[in-house]
Amino acid sequence: MKNTWDLWELLAINYLIKKWYKILDTNYKFGRFGEVDIIAFFESKTIFVEVKYRSSDKFWTWEESVNKQKLFKILKTIESYCMKNRIDMEKVQFDVISIVKETSSHKLTHYRNQALG
Repeated sequence: MKNTWDLWELLAINYLIKKWYKILDTNYKFGRFGEVDIIAFFESKTIFVEVKYRSSDKFWTWEESVNKQKLFKILKTIESYCMKNRIDMEKVQFDVISIVKETSSHKLTHYRNQALG
Protein backbone atom coordinates (compact mmCIF):
# COMPACT_ATOMS: atom_id res chain seq x y z
CA MET A 1 0.00 0.00 0.00
CA LYS A 2 1.13 3.50 -0.83
CA ASN A 3 0.11 5.15 2.43
CA THR A 4 -2.31 5.20 5.34
CA TRP A 5 -5.15 6.46 3.13
CA ASP A 6 -5.02 3.23 1.15
CA LEU A 7 -5.99 1.32 4.30
CA TRP A 8 -9.22 3.32 4.58
CA GLU A 9 -9.97 2.99 0.89
CA LEU A 10 -9.46 -0.76 1.20
CA LEU A 11 -11.87 -0.82 4.13
CA ALA A 12 -14.43 1.04 1.99
CA ILE A 13 -13.88 -1.35 -0.94
CA ASN A 14 -14.40 -4.38 1.31
CA TYR A 15 -17.59 -2.81 2.68
CA LEU A 16 -18.92 -2.22 -0.87
CA ILE A 17 -18.05 -5.76 -1.99
CA LYS A 18 -19.95 -7.18 1.00
CA LYS A 19 -22.95 -5.09 -0.14
CA TRP A 20 -22.71 -6.67 -3.63
CA TYR A 21 -21.13 -3.71 -5.43
CA LYS A 22 -18.83 -4.61 -8.30
CA ILE A 23 -15.63 -2.58 -8.12
CA LEU A 24 -14.73 -1.19 -11.57
CA ASP A 25 -11.77 1.07 -10.79
CA THR A 26 -9.92 2.82 -7.98
CA ASN A 27 -8.05 6.11 -7.77
CA TYR A 28 -9.21 7.24 -11.21
CA LYS A 29 -7.42 10.48 -12.10
CA PHE A 30 -8.44 13.12 -14.62
CA GLY A 31 -5.37 15.22 -15.30
CA ARG A 32 -4.96 17.98 -12.78
CA PHE A 33 -8.70 18.18 -12.20
CA GLY A 34 -9.09 15.49 -9.63
CA GLU A 35 -9.47 11.92 -8.60
CA VAL A 36 -12.31 9.62 -7.66
CA ASP A 37 -11.39 7.08 -4.99
CA ILE A 38 -13.67 4.20 -6.02
CA ILE A 39 -15.83 3.51 -9.06
CA ALA A 40 -18.34 0.71 -8.64
CA PHE A 41 -21.42 -0.74 -10.30
CA PHE A 42 -24.61 -1.46 -8.34
CA GLU A 43 -28.28 -1.75 -9.29
CA SER A 44 -27.75 -0.61 -12.90
CA LYS A 45 -25.81 2.50 -11.86
CA THR A 46 -22.18 3.50 -11.97
CA ILE A 47 -21.34 4.71 -8.48
CA PHE A 48 -18.50 7.17 -7.89
CA VAL A 49 -17.34 7.06 -4.28
CA GLU A 50 -15.31 9.60 -2.33
CA VAL A 51 -13.74 8.14 0.81
CA LYS A 52 -13.21 10.52 3.72
CA TYR A 53 -11.25 9.48 6.81
CA ARG A 54 -11.13 11.43 10.04
CA SER A 55 -9.35 10.57 13.26
CA SER A 56 -12.22 12.35 15.05
CA ASP A 57 -15.60 13.73 14.08
CA LYS A 58 -15.38 16.55 16.62
CA PHE A 59 -13.93 19.13 14.24
CA TRP A 60 -14.75 18.17 10.64
CA THR A 61 -17.57 16.37 8.92
CA TRP A 62 -17.25 14.96 5.43
CA GLU A 63 -19.56 17.71 4.17
CA GLU A 64 -17.12 20.35 5.39
CA SER A 65 -14.15 18.65 3.75
CA VAL A 66 -15.85 18.21 0.37
CA ASN A 67 -16.32 21.86 -0.56
CA LYS A 68 -17.65 23.34 -3.83
CA GLN A 69 -14.19 23.38 -5.44
CA LYS A 70 -13.65 19.70 -4.57
CA LEU A 71 -17.15 18.83 -5.87
CA PHE A 72 -16.41 20.66 -9.14
CA LYS A 73 -13.23 18.61 -9.61
CA ILE A 74 -15.05 15.38 -8.79
CA LEU A 75 -17.80 16.24 -11.29
CA LYS A 76 -15.24 16.92 -14.05
CA THR A 77 -13.52 13.63 -13.24
CA ILE A 78 -16.84 11.75 -13.35
CA GLU A 79 -17.73 13.37 -16.70
CA SER A 80 -14.34 12.35 -18.09
CA TYR A 81 -14.77 8.75 -16.98
CA CYS A 82 -18.31 8.60 -18.39
CA MET A 83 -17.26 10.05 -21.73
CA LYS A 84 -14.30 7.69 -22.00
CA ASN A 85 -16.42 4.66 -21.08
CA ARG A 86 -19.66 5.72 -22.82
CA ILE A 87 -21.70 5.83 -19.62
CA ASP A 88 -24.97 7.77 -19.57
CA MET A 89 -24.79 10.48 -16.87
CA GLU A 90 -28.41 9.63 -16.02
CA LYS A 91 -27.14 6.30 -14.66
CA VAL A 92 -24.49 7.81 -12.41
CA GLN A 93 -24.53 8.28 -8.66
CA PHE A 94 -22.13 10.03 -6.28
CA ASP A 95 -21.65 8.52 -2.83
CA VAL A 96 -19.43 9.37 0.10
CA ILE A 97 -18.08 6.87 2.59
CA SER A 98 -17.03 8.50 5.84
CA ILE A 99 -14.73 6.59 8.16
CA VAL A 100 -14.12 7.95 11.66
CA LYS A 101 -11.58 6.40 13.99
CA GLU A 102 -12.96 5.24 17.31
CA THR A 103 -11.12 4.03 20.39
CA SER A 104 -10.65 0.43 19.35
CA SER A 105 -12.27 0.38 15.92
CA HIS A 106 -13.83 2.71 13.37
CA LYS A 107 -17.25 3.91 12.30
CA LEU A 108 -18.09 3.65 8.59
CA THR A 109 -21.08 5.56 7.24
CA HIS A 110 -22.24 5.32 3.62
CA TYR A 111 -23.97 8.43 2.28
CA ARG A 112 -25.74 7.47 -0.93
CA ASN A 113 -26.74 9.66 -3.87
CA GLN A 114 -25.16 12.95 -2.83
CA ALA A 115 -25.51 16.14 -4.84
CA LEU A 116 -22.54 17.28 -6.91
CA GLY A 117 -23.37 20.94 -6.90
